Amino acid sequence: MNTINFRSVFKIIGLILLISAFSFLLCMPVALIYTEPVRPFLLSFVIALVPGALLFFLPGSHLNQKITTREGYLSVTLGWVVLVLSGTLPYLLSGEIDSVVNAIFESVSGYTTTGASILTDIEIVPKSVLFWRSFTHWIGGIGIILLVIIILPSLKVGGYNLFAMESSLKEKILPRTKSIARTILLIYLGLTVAEIILLTAGGMDLFDSICHSFGTVATGGFSTKNTSISGYSGYIQYVITLFMFLAATSYVVFYFLIKRAFFRVSTNEEFRFYIFFTTASVVTVTMILFVGSEMSFEESFRHSVFQVVSTISTTGYATSDYTLWPVAAYVLIFLLIFAGGSTGSTTGGIKMARHLISLKNLRNVTVRLQHPNAVMPVKLNGHLVPDNINSLITVFIQLYVLIFIAGMMVLLISGIPADEAAGASAASLSCVGPGLGASGNMGNFEHFNGVAKMTMVLLMIIGRLEIFTIIALFTRAFWKK
Repeated sequence: MNTINFRSVFKIIGLILLISAFSFLLCMPVALIYTEPVRPFLLSFVIALVPGALLFFLPGSHLNQKITTREGYLSVTLGWVVLVLSGTLPYLLSGEIDSVVNAIFESVSGYTTTGASILTDIEIVPKSVLFWRSFTHWIGGIGIILLVIIILPSLKVGGYNLFAMESSLKEKILPRTKSIARTILLIYLGLTVAEIILLTAGGMDLFDSICHSFGTVATGGFSTKNTSISGYSGYIQYVITLFMFLAATSYVVFYFLIKRAFFRVSTNEEFRFYIFFTTASVVTVTMILFVGSEMSFEESFRHSVFQVVSTISTTGYATSDYTLWPVAAYVLIFLLIFAGGSTGSTTGGIKMARHLISLKNLRNVTVRLQHPNAVMPVKLNGHLVPDNINSLITVFIQLYVLIFIAGMMVLLISGIPADEAAGASAASLSCVGPGLGASGNMGNFEHFNGVAKMTMVLLMIIGRLEIFTIIALFTRAFWKK
């Protein structure tokens, strides 16, 4: 095996720093409009620009036409570390967050589109900092999609192969990788602009519309209000629900819709399972709320559909405090934290395709108990799922559960109550945001100690990079020549 070309890795990291640097400049007009200090963003720009330029223009550095598997893993992981560290600069330089641990937590939560926060009074934070906070969602969301399409499918990383079954690598929906990236970006921008228009039409001011659209389309969840979405009208809540659902849909589905390939959409098994799973969950929670609370049927349905979609899409917005709901609904919401949206979307969690394939494997095991000689291959969207990918999905789910338990145990040992430890571990690993107890969907994580916060930071990064990318770096084989 060839050695790692570190110059290529450094060049990629330098490019990421340059992107981060120029993203700070987009916050400066917001600061000027609201007569807030521009200095934190200007300094952040300079601090990120200098090392970024040095690494990117490093003498003799070049990018291979196709980076190796090991270079891909290393570039993605280190790139995320550099990105989230640079993201702390506006928080620290503005003085809005005076703790390095808290700044790292907020930055990681933003870029990984988790939406967990340590801020206790969001509405007193300067508009420019709130814009940056929401903008990290938008950057993190589109960044993940581009990495999925450009890098990860060629690296044979678990669930990304499932996405590749419907992507250019197998279906050849577009001839070139750049064309795919451009198409995804246009869809992402289109969803963002459409939601901004609909939210402003419903009475939300432009600034809040932009920030909430960033959070929705990226399935992030940072709000500009202390009470999240609960203070807005039913119309606003339904609009955000719709876009959370769309954001958790595979971008391949959007591509086929644009091309009017409706048959390809209707026969997409993951999309159909996603619709069925979401509908069943909404109906169940609606009935629990209607029967077990004083809400009217419309209120029960509205809060149910919003919170179910918010959790499955791993967005984390809230219209109602689910910790006050009947226990059955509360427990169901906790279980939905693990669900995740579609592969090829900005969501976290285990994801629908993995759940679907696991169910197909369960069906096959049940049939073989009665017919031991039956040959039952596992297929997804008409494609045979190779045995190695099938096994990898099983391993992924097992690792997911083990990491959740390990994270929960660390949080418990650090002094976090049992319900909050379970909720925080699940919500961080699935990049959902809100957990249980005081850190539920109307709470925050400010009261967590430093060990607990850094544990959540690690879980958020592991969850966003889908486990295998991180684990690969800690194997002996990875570093052998």
